[in-house]
Amino acid sequence: MTNVMRMSKLYAPTLKEDPTDAEIASHRLLLRAGMIRKTASGVYTFLPLGQRVLSKVESIVRDEMNGIGSQEIMMPALQPSELWHESGRWNDYGPELMRLVDRHDHGFCLGPTHEELITSLIRNELRSYKQLPCSLYQIQVKFRDEIRPRFGLLRSREFIMKDAYSFHATQESLQETYDDMSGAYGRICERCGLDYRPVEADSGQIGGKVTTEFMALAEAGEAELVHCTCGYAANTEAGDCLARPTVCEVAQMEKISTPGVHTIEDLAEFLDIPATSTVKALSGKDAEGKLVVMFIPGDHELNEIKAERAVPGFTLLTDEEMLAFGLHKGSMGPVGLPAGARVVAATSLQAVPQWVVGANEEGFHFVGARLGEDFQVDAWADLCVVKPGDCCPSCGLPLEGARGIEVSQVFQLGTKYSETMGATFADEDGNEQPFIMGCYGVGVSRTLAAVVEQHNDEHGIIWPMSVAPAHICVVPLTVGDEEVQPAAEKLARDLAEVGFEVVIDDRNERAGVKFADADLIGWPLQVIVGKRGLAEGMVEVKLRRTGQKKNVPLASIAELMAFAHRNLKNARPDGLGSFSTIFS
Repeated sequence: MTNVMRMSKLYAPTLKEDPTDAEIASHRLLLRAGMIRKTASGVYTFLPLGQRVLSKVESIVRDEMNGIGSQEIMMPALQPSELWHESGRWNDYGPELMRLVDRHDHGFCLGPTHEELITSLIRNELRSYKQLPCSLYQIQVKFRDEIRPRFGLLRSREFIMKDAYSFHATQESLQETYDDMSGAYGRICERCGLDYRPVEADSGQIGGKVTTEFMALAEAGEAELVHCTCGYAANTEAGDCLARPTVCEVAQMEKISTPGVHTIEDLAEFLDIPATSTVKALSGKDAEGKLVVMFIPGDHELNEIKAERAVPGFTLLTDEEMLAFGLHKGSMGPVGLPAGARVVAATSLQAVPQWVVGANEEGFHFVGARLGEDFQVDAWADLCVVKPGDCCPSCGLPLEGARGIEVSQVFQLGTKYSETMGATFADEDGNEQPFIMGCYGVGVSRTLAAVVEQHNDEHGIIWPMSVAPAHICVVPLTVGDEEVQPAAEKLARDLAEVGFEVVIDDRNERAGVKFADADLIGWPLQVIVGKRGLAEGMVEVKLRRTGQKKNVPLASIAELMAFAHRNLKNARPDGLGSFSTIFS
C-alpha cells in the first residue's frame, strides 16, 4: 500500500514567530518548521519531520561507510572511567566530559567519543596482523557538557555522531583507509547538498598529528578558515602562516618617545605606518619557568597551540609575572631584554631586516632595530593564526577568508591509544606491535543544521531533495468538496506510486496558511490543486528552490513526474535537474 503523509495527522507544530532565544537561521527555522523542540539547554527532541531528515542523513552516511568496507557496530554511551584513566584523558579532557558515579561508587562518563572503548574492545579480539586492517563504525548519541550551549544543533550538549575507528599494521595501510574515509566524507557532504571545503586542522583533545576537517561554508560557522583558488584550505588555527610584513627602513636604529602608546594600533597610528610594519611581542615562560619572549608580525595574533609546540609548556605571563621579570607591557622588544630571556620569532619575520618594536622601557619604542646586529633571535617558528591576505602555502597567492561549520573530521592517531592502553598484535615475525589507529567522525545532527544554514531564504527552509522530509507536497486549495480534494488525493497517490515521498496538506485551512507552511517546512516541490485550474485540466507546480511556477496538464503530470523520478538518482542533491522537463 502506497503511503501518503497527511498534514492533518502529522505532528508538525509550526510557529509563526521566531523564538526569542534562536540566534541563527538553522536554530530558528528548525524550531519554526516543527522539526525540533528544546528539552533543556543544549538538548533537543526531534519531531517527526526532523527525524525523517535525520534518518536520511544517517542513511547517506551509512551507505558511504558500508561502501568503503567499514562495519557497523553499537557501543554503549556509558563508559567506565578506568578506560579513560588508562589513556590519560580522564584528567586531560576537562570539564566538558560528563562524569557520574553509580550507586556502587564506580566512576563513569557519557562518551563524547569512543577511542578508549573501541581500543579496549579490539585489544582482546584482534591478535594477528592477518586480521588487519579492520574498520568499525557506529551512529550514536554523544555528550559534551558545554559551558554555554548555543546555536541550536550546532553547539549542543547531546548530539548524534557517526564515529569510525580503524586498526592497522602499517602506516601505509592507515593512509589508504584515511584516504578512503576522506573521499567518503566528501561524498557525504556532496550528497547532502553542502558547499564544503576539506581543511587542514588541529587534532585537539582527540590526539594525533595528521587531521583534516570538512567545513560547510556558512556565516554562522564558529570556525574561521582560509582558502585559495588553487584548492588549498585550512582552519586559521592550524594552517601554515605566511604573513606579508612590510619594512620600515631607516638609516639606523632610532629610539622614539611614544607616550601613552601600548597597542599595535596605537603605535601604527602614532608613527603613521601600517600595522604590517610593526612587530608584536608576547612574553611567557616555558615548562621550567624560564622567560621566553615571542615576536610576531604586528597585524597578526599568536596561535597558542603553535606557541606550545615551539616551546613545550609555554604559557603567557600575567601582568604580575611580567613586572617580576622586569618587563614593560606594551613596550617590549628584542633589544635589551633581561638576561637569560629566550627570543623566539615568527618565520615570516626572517626576511624583515629592520623591526619596529618596543624598547623595553615604558613609553619608548625602537624604529629600525636591525636583525642580527642590534638583537639576535634564538629560534624561528610558525607562531601565528593565519588570516585572509596571507600567502597561500601551496601557490603563493593571497588567501581568502570564510567561516565554516565543522561537519566531519578525519584523524591519523598513530599509536597514541594503543601504546597507553597496551593494545598490540603479533606481526609477521611474531613480535608484539602496537596498533596504528585512525578515527573518523561525522556530526550527523550538525550536518542537518549545516544544510539548513546553507539552504534557506526569508520564507523558510529549502531542503535539497536528497535529505528533504518528503519530496512533494500536494496542496488542495479546498477540502471536503467533491472536486478539488478527490483530485488532489488521487494525484498524491499517483505521485507516491511512481516512487516519490508525498505529503498532502488536507487541513481545513486558508490557502495562505498552507502556502506559508509549505515554504517554511521546505518541501522541494509543491503541487497546487484548485477549482479554477481543474476547470482547465491543469495543476500548478512550484519549485521551492527557485520559486518557479508552471501550469501542467493534470492528465500528464504523473507521467512527467515518473520520468523525473527515474532521473532523480543521478541528479544533483537539490533535484533540480530531474525536473527540467517540467520547467523547461
